[in-house]
Amino acid sequence: MKIHELISTTEALSELCERLAKSEFVAVDTEFMRENTYWPELCLVQIANTEEAAAIDPMAPGIDLKPLLDLMCDNEDVLKVFHAGGQDVEIIVNLTKRTPHPIFDTQIAMMAISQSEQIGYANLVETWMGLTIDKGARFTDWSRRPLTDRQIEYAIGDVTHLATIFPRILKKLIKTGRGGWLDAEMEKLADPSNYLTDPDVAWKRIRQSGRNPQVLGRMKALAGWREAEAQHKNIPRGRIMRDETLADIASHPPKSQADLAKVRGLSPAWKDNDIGKRLMKILAEAEPLPKDEMPEKIKHGAPLGKEGALVADLLKLLLKIRAREIDVAPRLLTRADEMEALAAGVRDLPVLKGWRFEVFGKDALDLVEGKLAFAVERGRLKMTHIDDVVVDAPAEADEPDEPDTLAAE
Repeated sequence: MKIHELISTTEALSELCERLAKSEFVAVDTEFMRENTYWPELCLVQIANTEEAAAIDPMAPGIDLKPLLDLMCDNEDVLKVFHAGGQDVEIIVNLTKRTPHPIFDTQIAMMAISQSEQIGYANLVETWMGLTIDKGARFTDWSRRPLTDRQIEYAIGDVTHLATIFPRILKKLIKTGRGGWLDAEMEKLADPSNYLTDPDVAWKRIRQSGRNPQVLGRMKALAGWREAEAQHKNIPRGRIMRDETLADIASHPPKSQADLAKVRGLSPAWKDNDIGKRLMKILAEAEPLPKDEMPEKIKHGAPLGKEGALVADLLKLLLKIRAREIDVAPRLLTRADEMEALAAGVRDLPVLKGWRFEVFGKDALDLVEGKLAFAVERGRLKMTHIDDVVVDAPAEADEPDEPDTLAAE
């Protein structure tokens, strides 16, 4: 594979992208900094196909990333391959308001062919190539120039390995017939709405208890205000105010700006500075959360109760067994809250539709309806459909016991 020097001009970038546009796929990775900013600062882009690889310097004076962004977002003939690409995709969305498409994530793909839920890149390379990655440059300051040869070599290695591994993963997906399982997951990754932050819904990310409309209304107003302040100043939202502090103010609003000095998590300066004044204005104008925006009292169905909780536990056990049997990550099949909903009587669930129903949902439903049991046979746990159990005549005293079974009543 040909490895290029660091690309730092629009002309060289255009020539590279013109060649890559003829590929079936490109492996993509980015290096960025965001410890001190709200928006991630793009510092390096690595890209490769099976024949060449390069690192692109987006911080180079005068460089125009348009050829690269056009390849990412406009060229539907080239598959864009990432590993755990959420943050990489977010950067492209920030630059273009669009996502790379079509897209493939090897971390998600590994869930369909192994029990790995979030396999890291180093483990991926070790699994497929038997190589140990040098992590020495992992926490480097990618914004500092000039970049060293070691930094560039480390960064490009991420995509050269990925370009080698992806065809192997694809081959196994085809062999197992599980490629279709991932279509919806990849489309989620390609949905721009997953990456565009709306201040009006920022409050939903904050952990809260209770359903007081006044408290939730203040929380919504404060969270939206904090998000806008952080975006405007380009600093992490936590630098404005931590979630715990925001929730505390929403629950116990100060009566005056001077009282902000008593709020844990705020600087005493808030009692008479401009940002404290803006916060108090937001609190004064906050309205109770409308009824149609109130969080659901119970996320799924009716309360489980003790018996329902037992059924949910049995479903989780069933999930572990099935995931182990077919060598797939449990999270790809379903989630814990979805199993609790199934135990509570909800039936309009993803696990009861499509391939998930055939692979797991059908047996999960049988378990809930008392048609499936667990059996311990020769020290191993197995599943048994009640209809398949043959009831024999009472066993003689010297005959071995039948397998012990446990079913959801």
